[in-house]
Amino acid sequence: MALISVSNNALQNITAVPASIPTGALVLLSTQTASSSASISFTSGIDSTYDSYVFKFIDINPATDNAYFEFNMSTDGGSNYNVVKTTTSFLAEHSESDAYTGLFYNTTIDLAQSTSYQTLKNSIGSGSDECAVGYMQLFNPSSTTYVKHFIANINGYLSADFSQNEYTAGYGNTTSAVNAIRFQMNSGNFDGIIKMYGVK
Repeated sequence: MALISVSNNALQNITAVPASIPTGALVLLSTQTASSSASISFTSGIDSTYDSYVFKFIDINPATDNAYFEFNMSTDGGSNYNVVKTTTSFLAEHSESDAYTGLFYNTTIDLAQSTSYQTLKNSIGSGSDECAVGYMQLFNPSSTTYVKHFIANINGYLSADFSQNEYTAGYGNTTSAVNAIRFQMNSGNFDGIIKMYGVK
C-alpha cells in the first residue's frame, strides 16, 4: 500500500476547514441575564444543528443564602420541564482558613429515574461578593435514538467561606428530542449570566 505524505507547504496553504469537519469551536447562540429572576429558560436554538451544546454560568448569585442552582430538560419546547433523569455527583471543598478539606460523593443531590430538577451546585452564598461559575455540556439533544447525556462542573463560594467544586453528570432517560432547558434556584430568585453555545 502506498503512503501519502503532505508537505508543510501544502498545510500552510489551507485557509479554511470544510464545514463538514468538526472543529470543537464554540458558537455563541444566546446570552441571557438574570436580574432577580426566578428562572432562565432556553426555548429555541437547541436542535440538530450541533451535536452538543455548552452552557456557561457567570457570577450566579442567589437571593437566598445557601440556595441550590439546578436545571431540567423539556421535550415539548418548554411547556413542561420533567425529563426523567439518572445522575451522579461528587465535590471537593476547601475552607479559607485552611482548616478543612473534603472530597466526597454527594448522595443528597443525585437522582435515580426522577423528573425532579437536577442540582448543579449546592449551597451558594448570597453575599454581595459570593457567586458560582462553571459550565454544563449537553450531548446530542436532538437524537431520537439515544438518551441525553450531560456533564457539568461548577465552582461556588459557600457561605461558610469555602471554595466548593461540584462535578455532576448523568442522562435524561428519553429518546425524544430535548429542545428546551431551564435553570433556576431551588429557593428564591438569582442574578447572573448564562450563555449558550453550539459546538462545531
